[in-house]
Amino acid sequence: MSVQLRKPTKRVCEQCERTEQWDETNGAWQLAREDGSKLVGDPHCIHEWDINGTFYPFE
Repeated sequence: MSVQLRKPTKRVCEQCERTEQWDETNGAWQLAREDGSKLVGDPHCIHEWDINGTFYPFE
């Protein structure tokens, strides 16, 4: 049985709700869109991403 590494594909700021998705082509986080609008949140926020230790990277 081989172990598979999982990577997060979406993150949300807990303060301003900025939402980003991982873009495999660019190898970077990109702003998510909803109904054609970018989910930018507050540009002055020091983003607190929803990283809380519950994501388990191995399957």
